[in-house]
Amino acid sequence: MRPVLARGGWRLAGQLLLFQVGVLVLVVGIGAAVSIGFSLRAANAESRNKMLAISRTLAQAPGVISAVQSSDPTRRLQPVAKAVQRDTGASFVVFMSPAGIRFTHPNPDRIGEHFVGTIAPAQRGKALTETYRGTLGQSVRAVVPIKDDGRVVGLVSVGVLLRQISTEASRQIPVLVGLAVLALAVGTIGSVLLARRVRRQTLGLDPAEIARQYQHHDAVLHAVREGILLVDDDRRLTLANDEARRLLELPPDAEGRGVDELGLPPRSSALLASGREATDEMLTVGDRLLAANLRRTDGYGVPGGIVATLRDSTELRALTGKAETARRQLKLLYDAASEIATTLDVTRTAEEVVRVVVPRLADFASVDLAEPVLRGEEPAPAHGLVPVRRIAVHGIRDDHPLIPVGTELTLPPTTPQAAVLGGAPGVLMADLRTASRSWMAVDQEHAQRVVDYGIHSLILVPLRARGVLLGMVNFWRGSGSEPFGEEDLFLAQEVVARAALGVDNARRYAREHATAMTLQENLLPAAHVTHSALEVAHRYLPAKALVGGDWFDVLPLTGFRVALVVGDVVGHGLQAAATMGRLRAAIHTLSDLDLPPDELLARVDELVTRIDQEETAPARTPVAGATCLYAVYDPVGGCCTVARAGHLPPALVTPDGEVEFLELPPGPPLGVGGMRFEAVERRLPEGSRLVLYTNGLVEDRSRDVDVGIELLGQALAGSSPGPEQTCTEVLRTVLPEHPADDVALLVARTRLFGADQIAQWDVEPDPTSVGRVRTAATRQLAQWGLEETAFTTELLLSELLTNAIRYGTPPIRVRLIRNESLFCEVWDHSSTSPHLRYAAETDEGGRGLFLVAQLAERWGTRYTPTGKIIWAEQSFT
Repeated sequence: MRPVLARGGWRLAGQLLLFQVGVLVLVVGIGAAVSIGFSLRAANAESRNKMLAISRTLAQAPGVISAVQSSDPTRRLQPVAKAVQRDTGASFVVFMSPAGIRFTHPNPDRIGEHFVGTIAPAQRGKALTETYRGTLGQSVRAVVPIKDDGRVVGLVSVGVLLRQISTEASRQIPVLVGLAVLALAVGTIGSVLLARRVRRQTLGLDPAEIARQYQHHDAVLHAVREGILLVDDDRRLTLANDEARRLLELPPDAEGRGVDELGLPPRSSALLASGREATDEMLTVGDRLLAANLRRTDGYGVPGGIVATLRDSTELRALTGKAETARRQLKLLYDAASEIATTLDVTRTAEEVVRVVVPRLADFASVDLAEPVLRGEEPAPAHGLVPVRRIAVHGIRDDHPLIPVGTELTLPPTTPQAAVLGGAPGVLMADLRTASRSWMAVDQEHAQRVVDYGIHSLILVPLRARGVLLGMVNFWRGSGSEPFGEEDLFLAQEVVARAALGVDNARRYAREHATAMTLQENLLPAAHVTHSALEVAHRYLPAKALVGGDWFDVLPLTGFRVALVVGDVVGHGLQAAATMGRLRAAIHTLSDLDLPPDELLARVDELVTRIDQEETAPARTPVAGATCLYAVYDPVGGCCTVARAGHLPPALVTPDGEVEFLELPPGPPLGVGGMRFEAVERRLPEGSRLVLYTNGLVEDRSRDVDVGIELLGQALAGSSPGPEQTCTEVLRTVLPEHPADDVALLVARTRLFGADQIAQWDVEPDPTSVGRVRTAATRQLAQWGLEETAFTTELLLSELLTNAIRYGTPPIRVRLIRNESLFCEVWDHSSTSPHLRYAAETDEGGRGLFLVAQLAERWGTRYTPTGKIIWAEQSFT
């Protein structure tokens, strides 16, 4: 055996045996652990299913639903919970209210407390299982809702503690351990037999074999393209391959000398002499950058010393620098895409451009835009001098000499700035001091200050989007920064290309917004609305994001009555404003028919339904869902009739300051259908304020509409009696800080006509009564100082009253109202309306209404719940 031991046969075979046995132990151990883990997991899954099944059974058990809804659920359910826990092996059974308050618990002291665990899905009617640490410890539990006719009336949770599951699973561990020991024994016997075979097969080593292995080792050592050094504990170089000699420029007799005698740079010499381990430590030797790795040789059969490997990373450093530059450029482009054009505001977008590129691309940056762009218009092609305005400037310092924001610039056609605005893709001036001085022609004084300040390099890039030239971006670099290069020009063009789309989108939005605003302003009433029956003030505030479809109206009706209208169209933008105009025109037209508010809303509802059915364009904003409130106020008696279609109720402020929100039947929004509209009649004291508004005033994302209405009531209670002051106070205290919707507010203070402005007579259905009424009317006109209208009034009353006596139904009444004009009304209880016709020359009658139409400024018929009113209006002049 001595020769065998000398050649190391037993050493190799023993190591192989130990390795195999170790692998066996590891594999068997892992297998046993995995088996135990699978066992525990299976037990856990089985417990989850079991707990869920028990919970569902209990939730559907007879008597449970009535028990959880009883006055003392604990008394009825605690015995059930204990019995189920005992029979099923569960650790706990907990019945609880829908809010999670325990009715039962293994520990009676815990009854009445809140359940510890997740119950939100069960509260929504869904069962769940989870592993959770509760009052009894870590457990697997199921939570199931108890439902009564689909409504969750309680919850039940059944669970088992993890330690109980582990105890049951641990009963299988002895069997698994026995199998593991058996496998280990079989594997060990096999490894011993294999080791004996290896020992027999490695006894044939001879010196030639060893020499050949050495030659291979030496060839690899000197052929590898990595420097290898061996340094002993005495800090002497014992081995260096050819690559190490080349990289370190070692002398021929380097081996055997101390590392501090090799003429290496101090840092490299100190590292090799330190004896410590190092990983990828960078060393500079001459013009080379080397990556050094040092490891101790003690654990590899060589007593003491270190082995060092050297790798030339000079080219890698250059590539790394280029990669880092490319990474920064990509990061800049990514940030430009995410940080530019975050809003639809031209100025804000320009400011974002300069903030993104400074200081990562330029030391200073500025944006100049054509004047039409700022108004949302498309700039015309430049001819001659090009006018632009500086919109944004930003730099690494605030004391820069660049032209400030807001300055209007006129670019001569010979300047590079004008060339960029004329279509050039970009201009690079690497050195402003040696470049053509034409760029200074824009402003000689500022340009000279720029050069004196130390700014030496400039890039001009046009802002072009969708074929439209919007302006340009100027990139500047000052002292301490390298001049711009072609790569910088390309990067600047990429950044500006992304920014140009944002600027153009903002421009287009500004144009559409301005168009919608103009349309809406033209559709809304005039700034000052006056009427003898009401003192009116109003406010309209468009939303900051998009124009909406809110509107209001003050419409004069016959008999000096006034209609107050406020509405809101679904959606925003130009289409919403156009839809609002259509609805407003429809209400204007229908108001001329003197329809009651509920009937008028019904007619508008039918119109909206017909519009939505006839127009099917995919991009069209639907009209259905619009809301409206329509109120008619009569200054003769102060009666106000109100109806609404899905709109918020109006507020009424009495002369003594009390605030009331009128209780009105809600009515469906316009176009929805399915419900009728109802009107409510209310008599208003003189000086009352009727406040109509849209939801944008009281509704906001940060507060509920009820909170907004409460704030509105408080603001109205403390406001001044004047409508203008009321509007100002309401907007100051109720309007959200950042309104998401447009706001329409209409405040009307009531007036009553005095008894001296009204004259009224009841008329018997007798033709002789016409003369008496004419005489009484003439006396009344004389009292009013309107003698010049007496003749015309007599003719009008004669024709209207004769028509009512002949064709109408008693009772008949005549009323004169004096205000800015004279209003004659004849009432009767017939619903038959007279119509104007042109009598032939041979006809004996039929000219009465024709005469009325010729003498009066206006005339018509207004229907009442009991009949009709034929009216005629005369002016005093």
